[in-house]
Amino acid sequence: MDRRDFIKLTAITGTSATLASCGNPEHQLIRFVPDEDLVPGVAEWKPSVCPMCAAGCGVNVRVMEADVETVRKGEAGVVKMGVAKKLEGNAKDPISQGGLCARGQASIQITYHPDRLTHPMKRTGARGAGEFKEITWDEAIAELAGQLDALAAAKDQQSLAFLTRPHRGRRTALAAELLKGFAAPAPIAYEFFADDVLRRANGISFGHEQLPTIDLSRARCAISFGADFLGTWNSPVSQSAAYGAMRQGRVGIRGAFIQVESRMSLTGGSADEWVPVKPGTEGVLALGIAHVILAGKRPADAGRAGAAIDGWAAGLPEYTPAKVEQITGVAAKKVERLSRALVEQQPAVAFIGGAPLAQTNGLFHALAVNALNALLGNVGQPGGIYFTPQSLKSEVRSLTSHDLESAKVLLLADANPVFDAPKAWKVREALAAIPFIASFGSFLDDTSAFADLILPDHSFLESWVDSAPESGSIEAVTTSAGPAMKPLYQTRATVDVLIELAGKLKTPIALPWKTAEEVAKSAAAAPADVARAFQARERGPERTALQPAKFVEPVFDGEASQYPFHFLPYASLQFGDGSSAHLPWLQEMPDPLTSAMWSSWVEINPQTAERLQLAQGDLVDVTSSQGTVRAPVMIFPGIAPDMVAMPVGQGHEAFTRYANNRGVNPITILAPSAESETGALAWAATRVKIARVGEGDGRLIMFAGEMREHSHEHETR
Repeated sequence: MDRRDFIKLTAITGTSATLASCGNPEHQLIRFVPDEDLVPGVAEWKPSVCPMCAAGCGVNVRVMEADVETVRKGEAGVVKMGVAKKLEGNAKDPISQGGLCARGQASIQITYHPDRLTHPMKRTGARGAGEFKEITWDEAIAELAGQLDALAAAKDQQSLAFLTRPHRGRRTALAAELLKGFAAPAPIAYEFFADDVLRRANGISFGHEQLPTIDLSRARCAISFGADFLGTWNSPVSQSAAYGAMRQGRVGIRGAFIQVESRMSLTGGSADEWVPVKPGTEGVLALGIAHVILAGKRPADAGRAGAAIDGWAAGLPEYTPAKVEQITGVAAKKVERLSRALVEQQPAVAFIGGAPLAQTNGLFHALAVNALNALLGNVGQPGGIYFTPQSLKSEVRSLTSHDLESAKVLLLADANPVFDAPKAWKVREALAAIPFIASFGSFLDDTSAFADLILPDHSFLESWVDSAPESGSIEAVTTSAGPAMKPLYQTRATVDVLIELAGKLKTPIALPWKTAEEVAKSAAAAPADVARAFQARERGPERTALQPAKFVEPVFDGEASQYPFHFLPYASLQFGDGSSAHLPWLQEMPDPLTSAMWSSWVEINPQTAERLQLAQGDLVDVTSSQGTVRAPVMIFPGIAPDMVAMPVGQGHEAFTRYANNRGVNPITILAPSAESETGALAWAATRVKIARVGEGDGRLIMFAGEMREHSHEHETR
């Protein structure tokens, strides 16, 4: 594509006439008649919803007039239009409360990215080669409709699969309606750092199979078990605002905060006390704290949350401070002191997220923390945990390693399992065997490179958007907003494409919506008594499916004698699970704890580095039973001596010029271990060994240090 087809804000002036560049007729541009009335130099603020995670933060978009080079009906030209210049949090939004994280600020680059897909394309080369030709929208939709009609003619609708990232909005509901009308299975949701284990635990303990809202602003003491709630877990912007109120928002009261984890996160660095614990034992510490509280004659009725724990009625005799110290490595006196802090500083709250839930015994840890909360009497109380009433519950299922094996037609919407699923799941091989794949993504990534057809979506700034956040507010929240600006290219909203597709099938499917606008606005049409209806619907039957939980030692892939280190791939503040690695602002954003940027690294405890004779920047091979990645050493004191950690996000094979072949992907060496009760991926249950392969060679790029580009690419084997 010619570079003039890309967005370019210019300073061109003049009337609606043919413009010449330096008198050269070959560079003539046509000034198109504007489609909207604009006031030069005056900004307009329009509402939208940040797309970067499931938190659903409301944003305001600063829109101003600009001259935009574009293509209309095959002709290059210039048009005056309103374009987004800046994003800010919406002060009236219950989730963002006027704040916006770094990923949210960088999301404006999605619209103006030079590698954004601008029109429908059909594959011409080999699968994964990235060779496509431009086609029209009529051709693209006809091609897709023909594939679905062929399945229907063969009475093989069950072979249609729709794979997406989890969305808290009506787009997934629309996809579910389409699939239901086609007699196909429900949409499949996949996200590497998923919270399915915590949702299951909350359903068992409290009757709400969803993530909690933590009322930090009214708590006097909080203890987090692995949840990086200020950085990457759940709803970071709303939680950061609540944390600020907890620490500084009340005269004479400064809430206390304790973080329990094995590798210091951004949240851990903000805590009053950081408590390191052996991986896979966090729930034991929670029950040890509960044991001390119960021994102090505190009322022991924790309802269904307590009944979910083996030995609760007897006072948890298996979890004395001495036994807890033996299992977790946390001193018995500290267990007692933490217990006193939670009792003496009421209201107190505990919560869990991240790595503890990604062990083979993750459900136990979540149930243990839930029981501790119920014992503290904080469920549904100020300073405790709440469950946001939900106005939208779409039928989706979680991806497993076998879901793609039977698919004959696959529809992709933002999910990228080639990058963020373990190699042992053999996603790449499964995709290669699927006869037809269509992608709705705005960028060519590791997974959509396997597509036969690409139907690129508008950016969120060009679309109707909606959100019904799962957590982050005590009250129910539904948001919908129209486009902040007109589309720049020949893209279409995926919602509109699915609606048109439904009508183009030989046996049309009647959907309850006719346009993307109707879909988005229906998100805000929930009844006023949604909270009461939600409470009645979600309480459900008492827990009967599982026996009361009891601590079972976590299982790690790899013998400790051969693989002596626990391996922790963690969500980076910049990239999350890697889905925002294509945005250059985030690539150049220094990691807040290490100051590294544009690269991958292996975090190693200083004592371990000294024992292995490793220096900062030395190259090491990190090897598991599944393979090896090579990256430079980062000496990091906030990690246990028997653990190494790597940020997730780099190592893409195909994800624009800013992320391609940059760094390495730690997910590639993970074992396909699963949480024992839920089957969720246990991404923290792999052991590794490390070996020095060379001295520092500039691959480790540090802020305010040597910031030159890599002399050669990182290696993955």
